[in-house]
Amino acid sequence: MATTIEVNKQSVKQLLETGKVNKFIIPEYQRPYAWSDEQIQTLFEDLVEYTENNNESTYFLGTIVSYENENGEQEIIDGQQRITSLFLLLRALYSKLNSMTETKEVKNFKGQIESALWEQDELTAEVDFEKTLIESRVMRDEGNKVFSEILITGDIGVLAKDNYSLNYRLFTELIERYATNEPQLFFYFIRNVLNKAILLPITADSQDTALTIFSTLNDRGLALSDADIFKAKIYNQLDADGKVTFIEQWQKLDDEATNANESIQKLFYYYMFYLRALENDRNTTTPGIRKYYSRNNFEQLYKSDVMGNLSTVLNLWLVVNNRVEIEDEEWSKNIEIKQVLDILTSYPNEFWKYPVVIYYLKYNDSENFEELFLKFLKKLLAVLAARYIITPTINAVKRGILNLNSEIIKSPIPTFDFSKVSEQELKDKIKHAHRNTVRMILKILAYQSQNDILPEKWEIEHILPQKWQTNYFPNNSESEVQELVEHIGNKVPFEKKLNIIAGNGYFKKKQQSYEKSKVQLVLNLSKNHNDWGLNEIRERDIRISDELLIILNDWGLNQPNTSAQDETSPVPTAEELKMIEELKSKGLI
Repeated sequence: MATTIEVNKQSVKQLLETGKVNKFIIPEYQRPYAWSDEQIQTLFEDLVEYTENNNESTYFLGTIVSYENENGEQEIIDGQQRITSLFLLLRALYSKLNSMTETKEVKNFKGQIESALWEQDELTAEVDFEKTLIESRVMRDEGNKVFSEILITGDIGVLAKDNYSLNYRLFTELIERYATNEPQLFFYFIRNVLNKAILLPITADSQDTALTIFSTLNDRGLALSDADIFKAKIYNQLDADGKVTFIEQWQKLDDEATNANESIQKLFYYYMFYLRALENDRNTTTPGIRKYYSRNNFEQLYKSDVMGNLSTVLNLWLVVNNRVEIEDEEWSKNIEIKQVLDILTSYPNEFWKYPVVIYYLKYNDSENFEELFLKFLKKLLAVLAARYIITPTINAVKRGILNLNSEIIKSPIPTFDFSKVSEQELKDKIKHAHRNTVRMILKILAYQSQNDILPEKWEIEHILPQKWQTNYFPNNSESEVQELVEHIGNKVPFEKKLNIIAGNGYFKKKQQSYEKSKVQLVLNLSKNHNDWGLNEIRERDIRISDELLIILNDWGLNQPNTSAQDETSPVPTAEELKMIEELKSKGLI
């Protein structure tokens, strides 16, 4: 079905009067009313200037984006701050008119404002002051009731400090001053507010269309998130007690997600992959999360386990991002698990996250979860790392990941449906690894001799500096040296502060800084008694590519599933083990 929108410019009075047919609603997911006194002052002064210039053209106030919801209400997506302020302005004008002697002008404009603010009897035009044409339902906003009371009574508390009251008080002061100083222009001012000030209402055929329009028009960085919509949907399905509990849960989850450098929006996104896996959905086209969750009238959002599952997903990211331990979750204390997860955070895209979330959600309560999780993570890392090193694109793993997601639901030892990689090609690519894979490779190597997590802030250190003296390698071309400097054999992970101190010095000079490192790989390098040149880089290239292949094979590379890995994964030969030990003794790994 084609998307439709209606755009018809209207005066303030014309637009607000449509609230008699379709009441204006500021929905739960909107942010609280937040216009400042400066914005109120600017609006008022602009209207005054327009009046004093006796301008015959109209005055444009902006757009209002809305759609008609299932209850026949005008649900405002964009422009809620503007339309709320206009209601407050008209109510303040009405209060001023009420205090004046009832001349023809006063009676006329009172009638026009009544038509724009309240419901009226269709035959007698009698006003029902208890029934306003706008209602704010913003979640947890105590101002909703204040706004309603202001429109009904025209009164505010003497000590009221909420935005509705402060702005209404400011409007009354500005109006009083203007009416006193410019009595002849005052009624023209009201006329202009009602009939010369123009709004551009954009009415969409659905919430999705309205939100799309809003995102296109809005350049203030305050666009509504899908999570805002989900919050309102869940909230509206609960009873009074449930709403109180839900808001507490949501706020706690929101705060903790922010502290973990995540967001509720991202948690819903990760959770979508889990739900898709339960449905055996292997489609490589990822739907937008609002489109996904809106299926079947948002039924997935209304299930009782949603908030609990989102909280569980967050626990995973608290461990990964904040490096904390979760009470009663022994796996979060397992250094090997935390090391593999840390390596995965340097994988060049987010596709690794989805199977990890699914595995954790599905099996975290299993008796042998810790052991299974570690094997799964190693297998996942081996498969993803090898394929990205050879083909550094998303498409190298996308189809396999979507299949793996569904296979995880079937078994804690899932089938990995990825094509095999050429071991020789992998070894060749490791030596001159793509820049997006270097941090991941260095982490894998570093954790073979590291008993804890690497420091959070580290940089890729070039052992032979990127800037060297040309006379240092008289028998080699500049291009040859430059190429070798960027090989994996010339790189280690090194703390940022120490790296700054070490600078671009040569190996012997930098070894003093290496000795202070908490990275065991660098400490080993500090004990190397040889100098560092092109031959050392070439030798380390070979050693690293050999060792990395052994590690990835040991973790399950090119094995169809984890159980097969246990029985058939290659065991390093005595020669290979000797090679690794020799490399370590020289400080090369």
